[in-house]
Amino acid sequence: MSSTGTGDMKPTLSYEEGWPILQEQAINRLILLVEGDTSNQFSSEDYMRCYTTVYNMCDNNPAGPEAHKLYLQYKKTMEDYVSSKAREIFESFTYWLLVVPSIRGKKDDILLHGLVKRWNNHKVMTRWLIRFFHYLDRYLVPRRKLPSLQETSCFAFYQLAYGEMNDGVTDAVISLIDRERQGEKIDQALVKNVLDIYVEMGGDSMKYYAKDFEESMLKDTAVFYSKKASDWMASKSYEDYMLKVEECLKEEEGRVQSYLRYSKQKLLEVVEYELLTVHASKIEEKKQINLAAA
Repeated sequence: MSSTGTGDMKPTLSYEEGWPILQEQAINRLILLVEGDTSNQFSSEDYMRCYTTVYNMCDNNPAGPEAHKLYLQYKKTMEDYVSSKAREIFESFTYWLLVVPSIRGKKDDILLHGLVKRWNNHKVMTRWLIRFFHYLDRYLVPRRKLPSLQETSCFAFYQLAYGEMNDGVTDAVISLIDRERQGEKIDQALVKNVLDIYVEMGGDSMKYYAKDFEESMLKDTAVFYSKKASDWMASKSYEDYMLKVEECLKEEEGRVQSYLRYSKQKLLEVVEYELLTVHASKIEEKKQINLAAA
């Protein structure tokens, strides 16, 4: 094959030849595997066959138009998969609420369990596809300054799956936290798994956690403890009020250890502000009354 430059050279395998192979031998099989069909696992030979197919579609021009076309198809594959599975979450959630009225009190748990399951499946899908398409990450992505395959996959999930249920998920998590503050036992592991999703979707950054959850959670915490503080201030002695403050801070520190570790400092600052700072003068008055009576 003669050429005046690598930019004019054609790949060993064209996109039209290579993509059907990847669709059949990698993507379709992977979707079945992710969804629970373990009868057709990938062998090392299967992996090398798929990787080699990608390599042959990009080899003579790793950052050329054929490689970019393959990158865009990877992106579309992730988006199509996420969209179809996001619909399943809603359909399943709606079905159970309609057909089994007795579980409506558990609707938050059902929604969050569905999200966690889909995210875990999505991570498996992503991990395998990144292995198959790794050649794109090595050459096309840095040369064209494109989002990595991991970033593309996470953003697809955030935009097409999580984005469709953002408010519902945030409300469900906050509802569980409030129920625990009222003395109800909740599934702490479930809450932790959901909050980890916020961070993992952001590539281990806090951008989605802070924007989509933490801000609302801290506002709810402030409202919750503002009301508690007002009630206790009107009905309790200095000693009893301070015991309640100590108890609440200890409980919140427990939540930090269990599932709110990303918000430790901010959370405790909000609780201390609502229980102590806002009522500082009244607390001092109660303290002086207590000393005078001693």
